[in-house]
Amino acid sequence: MAVRSPKLDHPTKEFLAGLPPFAGLELDRIQWVGSENDAACALQTLLQASALGFDTETRPTFVAGDVRTGPDVIQLATADLAFCIPAEGAWTRQLLAPLLESDRILKVGFGVANDRRPIYGRYGIKLKGALDLAPVVRRLGYRQRVGLQAAVAVVLGRRLGKSKTTQLSNWSARPLKPSQLIYAANDAFASWSVFDGIQRLHPELLQSAIAHLVPSDRP
Repeated sequence: MAVRSPKLDHPTKEFLAGLPPFAGLELDRIQWVGSENDAACALQTLLQASALGFDTETRPTFVAGDVRTGPDVIQLATADLAFCIPAEGAWTRQLLAPLLESDRILKVGFGVANDRRPIYGRYGIKLKGALDLAPVVRRLGYRQRVGLQAAVAVVLGRRLGKSKTTQLSNWSARPLKPSQLIYAANDAFASWSVFDGIQRLHPELLQSAIAHLVPSDRP
């Protein structure tokens, strides 16, 4: 199927408001990786996946000149589970390295390139097999870059709610609030869901995007 030339406008707020809500993960499907044992169990589960939804959260800065020191939380999601991983955990690198450096497991998300330097700077981990879904969704025919909320709307026909208060909350606080866990986990899970939707509806777009990953980052 030929890729359409860009001509569609970004979904409007009115269009998004008319969609049914995205059925995200509830707390019983979200795991906080708070110990070495949690990390070992998470790794066992995540290594079985061929693709993982990927995202990070960083404490926002509100003063000019302040340096963002994140990520504070790293999220990985499968078809039915999400793991929220504290950046400062003594076990965090041991969990992340086999997953993020894997040539077999595809990591999918939006703006994933922005996480390469922080992840490498903090852990010495090179993020490989990472696919930014924004340009993939845009190739459906959109004039502008398509973010996660818009992608959920145009690919899945659902409305992804995003609380600005939660988005701008303190992601370095421990423990995270339930609202923070749900927000963070579903960012990664929604990315996985968009990937799954494109895989079912427009597999040629994914095949092309994966083929154009640089060799060191190809899954």
